[in-house]
Amino acid sequence: MCICVNCHWVNRCKTYHSVERQHGVKHLNPNPDFQGNNPSIHILLKEQNNADIEVEWDVRECSSFLEEKGKWLKLRPGEKLPS
Repeated sequence: MCICVNCHWVNRCKTYHSVERQHGVKHLNPNPDFQGNNPSIHILLKEQNNADIEVEWDVRECSSFLEEKGKWLKLRPGEKLPS
């Protein structure tokens, strides 16, 4: 799972904005103003039953990570946590 969902910076982060774009989901912030230091993005390719390839992007490490449990859920109450 992406560490961003529990990061204080998630709604201001340019890296998370890129992850959202790759997943084709609505952005938390259309104009993020924070760039995390040394983000490490894990990219997983999953073959689907119909031979399509699904790409999963998750930030696994970031020097700027500042834990704020449930930050994403606070910003999107009632929505399903991205997986």
